[in-house]
Amino acid sequence: MALRPLIDPTRIYLEPAARAHPRGQAILARFPQAEQVEVESYARIPELFNDPSSVDGWLSIKRDVLVLGLKKSMTLRPNGRSADFIAPSSSNGCAMACSYCYVPRRKGYANPVTIFVNGEDVVAALRRHAGRLGPKPQPNSVDPVDWVYDLGENGDLSVDATLSDNVHLLVEAFRGMPNAKGSFATKHVNRDLLSYDPQGRTRIRFSLMPQAMARSVDIRTSPIAERIAAINDFVAAGYEVHVNFSPVIVHEQWEGEWKALFGELDAALSPAAKRQLKFEIIMLTHNAGLHEINLGWHPKGEDALWRPDLQEEKVSESGMVNLRYRHGWKGQWLARLRTWLNEAMPYCEVRYAF
Repeated sequence: MALRPLIDPTRIYLEPAARAHPRGQAILARFPQAEQVEVESYARIPELFNDPSSVDGWLSIKRDVLVLGLKKSMTLRPNGRSADFIAPSSSNGCAMACSYCYVPRRKGYANPVTIFVNGEDVVAALRRHAGRLGPKPQPNSVDPVDWVYDLGENGDLSVDATLSDNVHLLVEAFRGMPNAKGSFATKHVNRDLLSYDPQGRTRIRFSLMPQAMARSVDIRTSPIAERIAAINDFVAAGYEVHVNFSPVIVHEQWEGEWKALFGELDAALSPAAKRQLKFEIIMLTHNAGLHEINLGWHPKGEDALWRPDLQEEKVSESGMVNLRYRHGWKGQWLARLRTWLNEAMPYCEVRYAF
């Protein structure tokens, strides 16, 4: 018996303009069995967002619901960590259910995938922005040559690519931008992307953590071994591939688990993959509101995420009160992790860590 795909909608919410768009029509034609519910705005659907009762159907909502809308704002924001700029999103929400994800505490509860059907408008905004910038004047930690645009801040483009051609459109567009690259992080291995011919102009960042922890907190994602096994193939297909160790969750057995992961990664990589590989490291950030939500649908994961004995409150740049590892300890743990990583893979650069 075949497994159901991550997204197999029985209900599609859509803005009327999305129904009129060719891409929206193509998506609707793929799921003729789905009930179609017109809404004024993709962002204002009371039964999906900010409804506490939706906790009971957390995973089924992500599988059974799809939203179609149009992206109105084409604002680009400076970043400086994963990318130089955050691009306008071609989607919002995610079919996966990582229990540390910040989106539920911002947008509300399960947050299924919204596909913006006007992907060509996103591409046009990126071309205009990159054209105004011209050549990158000097190297930085993001990239030594090109301006880099993060394409998937609020979702996972590898999953989005199973629903529409937006991702193919973006990869194709960056082939023609001589001063810019696209970039996105993923926890889903979608081998259809191998045929997109990125020509080195799209960077994929595979997110990794030890598999024992991933079983508890990386819900509905590709297994860690499958993500590692995909790296060589994506490099051979013309992608720039980096690894994102995120989030790093400190617990009593973490040393052995992370050392084993670094060894597994080193053993699996081809020489070509090793030559171009770089790392990002992101320590866990949690939130009291998210903790309360998670207790309603996946309390087991909170055993590792909610550690008041190790964490303290800190106000983020956006004004959110979050929980991070205690000052002093976090720096020591991050330094320890970087030492283990350097011992296993001294040939790879850590682009940033925090």
